Amino acid sequence: MESKAVQSTSRFDTVKWLVVFVLIAIGVVGNQYFSAESLLYRVLALVGLAVVAALVALQTDRGRRFATLLKEARVEIRKVVWPTRPELVQTTLIVVVFVLVVALLLWGMDSLISLLVAGFIG
Repeated sequence: MESKAVQSTSRFDTVKWLVVFVLIAIGVVGNQYFSAESLLYRVLALVGLAVVAALVALQTDRGRRFATLLKEARVEIRKVVWPTRPELVQTTLIVVVFVLVVALLLWGMDSLISLLVAGFIG
């Protein structure tokens, strides 16, 4: 019995995803077809189609899982401890100095290799 419920859900999910893709296609083709119309009207129509497509997508199993993922990510982002301004400045300076040192080393090695190759070739 459980496999029948999964199959019927996936069948309806497939239809829902087909509706989402059709709505997106209508938006793309409609935007090109009505290119002479005002940009405001086209943007409003595209936003409306995107909202409807998102609502339909959220009705699927994958859409619900994606919404759950976004909610969990929001909870996790609140747990992040952001650096203070002095920590940020110090870390940035360390990175910039390190990049400059590595760049100078690579420039020096490139110059040395160029001189050696030029001396070898003549």
